[in-house]
Amino acid sequence: MDPNRYGDLFRSESREQLSEINRALLELEAHPADAAPVPALFRAVHTLKGMSATMGYAAVAAFAHELESLLDRLRAGEQGISAELMDVLFSAADALEAGIDRAVAKKGEPPQMAAVLEQIRHVAGSHSAAADRPAAGDGVSAAEAAQAAVSFDESPGMLVRVRQRADTLLPGVRAFMVIQKARTLGEVVAVSPPLAALQAAETPQAFAFRLVTTRSTPDIESAIVATGEIEHVEVSTGRGRQRAPVRLASADDAAPLARGARHVRIELARLDTLMNLIGELVITRGRLLQLTAGRSDAALDEAMTQASRLIGDLQAEVMASRMVPVWQVFDRFPRLVRDAARQLHKEIEFTVEGKEIELDRALLDEIGEPVVHLLRNAVDHGIEAPEVRAALGKPRVGRLVLSASRERSAVLVRVKDDGRGIDRQRVLSRAQELGMVGADVTRLDAELLFRVIASPGFSTAAAVSDLSGRGVGIDAVQSKVRQLGGVVDLETALGEGTTITLRLPQTLAIVRAVLARVGGERYALPLQHVRETLAWSAEAVQHVQGREVLVLHDEVLPLVRLRDVVHAAGDARDDTADIVVLERGDRRAGLLVDELTDQQDIVVKQFDAVRDGLTLFSGATILADGRPALIMDVASLL
Repeated sequence: MDPNRYGDLFRSESREQLSEINRALLELEAHPADAAPVPALFRAVHTLKGMSATMGYAAVAAFAHELESLLDRLRAGEQGISAELMDVLFSAADALEAGIDRAVAKKGEPPQMAAVLEQIRHVAGSHSAAADRPAAGDGVSAAEAAQAAVSFDESPGMLVRVRQRADTLLPGVRAFMVIQKARTLGEVVAVSPPLAALQAAETPQAFAFRLVTTRSTPDIESAIVATGEIEHVEVSTGRGRQRAPVRLASADDAAPLARGARHVRIELARLDTLMNLIGELVITRGRLLQLTAGRSDAALDEAMTQASRLIGDLQAEVMASRMVPVWQVFDRFPRLVRDAARQLHKEIEFTVEGKEIELDRALLDEIGEPVVHLLRNAVDHGIEAPEVRAALGKPRVGRLVLSASRERSAVLVRVKDDGRGIDRQRVLSRAQELGMVGADVTRLDAELLFRVIASPGFSTAAAVSDLSGRGVGIDAVQSKVRQLGGVVDLETALGEGTTITLRLPQTLAIVRAVLARVGGERYALPLQHVRETLAWSAEAVQHVQGREVLVLHDEVLPLVRLRDVVHAAGDARDDTADIVVLERGDRRAGLLVDELTDQQDIVVKQFDAVRDGLTLFSGATILADGRPALIMDVASLL
């Protein structure tokens, strides 16, 4: 097998197993008396070993074998669970991940692998029986070892026939994963052809195995199909003579069972290109609709209506194909919180909610770093040490929650802790020392508080730690989220905790927007932040303490003139103006514009350094008439 061809695919498959290893380790550490996670941990390591051996990554396979031997002792009850053992297992998981990355990149064995290997041998006992024999399930099981004496046809259990798809990548690895999945359902007592031959296969295979299990046929079929790249699965209890497996030549006779589970792997770069092309189509659609609007041609109108509908459907399908659940990023955070808490000698119960919420793949890749900053700040600055919490009458174990939820067209990502909260007075004193606020300011409201702590380099920490305290946490979060077209909200109460919410668009590429004219320029206002629009009214616009406000539904809102914000030339007429009511979370304001001109799907184009560095804009777009327009950053207006 050529590792160069399949390296990236192998790394992608390995991440799923590494995620399972970390999940099982966290569960085992939290409940050491319950050995239920051990089998799942063993299977994941065994799968990684087999995949690495198939790819020719000998160092990773050998390391996984040593780790598997230790886990076999643990599974057999020969090894007790201790803090030392858990530390070694977590270090081994890190070493495995580093080893896989370096093997794929052809950089050799990572430096920490040898040191961790010595720790594994020390914990297991340098002369243990487990270190000198293959772990159970190592290539073949005890039952499979007896296969030489008992023919396949005479073996007990249900007969499971599997045929891989003709375009299967890494067929040997995939076949091995099928057998591993089958072992989670029962006992695999025979495999034909032998498992070693299957692992070495470089072409799609048809193979069979005997499975002793109490699971139903549909359960077995669905579990096997879920491993991926499967064309056909057949489960029977009949004996009959087993035909020799042959190479898969055609998918014409595939069973209906597997047809609905077919997948096509595609590089994200191709989806990005497809999204860009759809964006150009949307712009062109708008241009064509504008050009044909004044023509009285029924046939042309019908054709344009159909074309517009088809482009809209195509846009929706492409955008849906880019949506992925947030767990693909969130699953790595429990380990991060665990390590940070141990480093700071804190006890933290970490919960992840809303894993099924979907985001655009490109946006999901970008939010990982901001969430890491928020979680580290919560562990370091937010949640108190156990003895401090006990003295305050709080539970010794702090609570930290990462959640995702939907709110209209936005996705909310929240990090909430029940720690000490932010000391506004301390922040105020530090801000005054740095000259960020005047000496006459006696209290920080929510808006000013967030503006201060999100300032570059601001920190109240007395000393810099490895986790935070460098004044880059909230600043980095604010900067990244604004680049993504989102906003950050902060809620905090001294002694009760802090909640930071990231409000993000579901996708970065195409959004619905209201177009507003000021002078000779037009600006786009994302519809997700538009609550309502209304015409200028002398009764609605009043003055309070010398400032213009909007009185709407018995609510007094600040009024912002967009003409003043963008420094537009010329004079405006209020009697012909329109007002857009903007909202961001629980904050609202009225925005006065010369005219509301249209509502369109706009294609977001990112850029830097607009209008001498003003932070009023989050991007630009091309309108239906071919002219550019800037997209307003609503967070800068509220």
